[in-house]
Amino acid sequence: MEFPLSFIFTLLNLAVAVTHAALPPEVYWKSKLPTTPMPKAIIDILHPDWVEEKSTSVSVGKGGVNVDTGKTKPGGTSVNVGKGGVNVNVGHGNPNPKPNPKPKPKPKRKGTSVSVGKGGVNVHTGPKGKPVHVGVGPHSPFDYNYAASDTQLNSDPNVALFFLEKDLHQGTKFNLHFTPTSNIEATFLPRTVADSIPFSSNKVSDTLNEFSITPGSDEAQTVKNTLSECQERGIKGEEKRCVTSLESMVDFATSKLGNTVDAVSTEVTKESALQQQQYRISGYSGVKNLGGDHKGVVACHKESYPYAVFYCHKSDSTKVYSVPLEGADGSRVKAVAVCHTDTSRWNPKHLAFKVLKVQPGTVPVCHFLPRDHVVFVPK
Repeated sequence: MEFPLSFIFTLLNLAVAVTHAALPPEVYWKSKLPTTPMPKAIIDILHPDWVEEKSTSVSVGKGGVNVDTGKTKPGGTSVNVGKGGVNVNVGHGNPNPKPNPKPKPKPKRKGTSVSVGKGGVNVHTGPKGKPVHVGVGPHSPFDYNYAASDTQLNSDPNVALFFLEKDLHQGTKFNLHFTPTSNIEATFLPRTVADSIPFSSNKVSDTLNEFSITPGSDEAQTVKNTLSECQERGIKGEEKRCVTSLESMVDFATSKLGNTVDAVSTEVTKESALQQQQYRISGYSGVKNLGGDHKGVVACHKESYPYAVFYCHKSDSTKVYSVPLEGADGSRVKAVAVCHTDTSRWNPKHLAFKVLKVQPGTVPVCHFLPRDHVVFVPK
């Protein structure tokens, strides 16, 4: 029996629409930011298969409609429309799975797979069990509303990140530990997929169930903390949004700054085996002002969540610097430092004020960016 041509085109449109959801986010980045190289903080959490996909082919045959983007071997991105509904697979495994009448327990898997069919939308982002890392407190120290307790001065690893702008010169020393990217298994999902997953405190039980997180566990509390922080209002003059996909991050940054921007992140050019050591600002390239202040910048801070979520906010009173650091053991870091020139509206109990022993609105407060954060600066 042959399908009417109109029916085939309907399936074809559906297949292509689903495929767009699974196309490499880097393609969207290049379309919106053609002159802006992607920083390492973003590259590190892209799905590895997405980086290699280059083309899309569509075929209509006896088995339904098949859309393949790039790879011909198993493990690429394929969309199949047939008896079993619509299936999208990004990552490892057979791109043409056969329907199984008897559902089996979901296996642990690498990569990201998305299935759209009779059972709705299902997303897996790596091995289950402990999909998120537990953060410190319900707020990020990069949130202006963050209030730190006195005990955190001795236990919070973010303490060392804060300093004063006057210290940005050759020879200044800091005791730092530039840890590898945290929660690296939490990769970006395509926007269409991310938007289909509840992201609200009102539906947190659905999120926990989606990712097999045990209610009451540390991981569950971390998810709740992130949702709470994302839903709180920013301080006066702050424009903030938690983005759940790379496409949403690009849209937010370009809507605030335009398309002519630099995107930078802290990069470790030579790793250190030490947990913490003394770094000094070296003179091999010097501190460079990358811009910001009255033009504003957009900083995006990675949150602890089962997939990549960033807390992004625009600030008009912020400057960005590139700072070359050299460790005592010879390790080198091309660090990004952000300096806030107006802290008058910050929470008076913010960790930065406790560390630096200054009052809100008195002096510019700076901090280094961890390796998995990114800042957009107008060129």
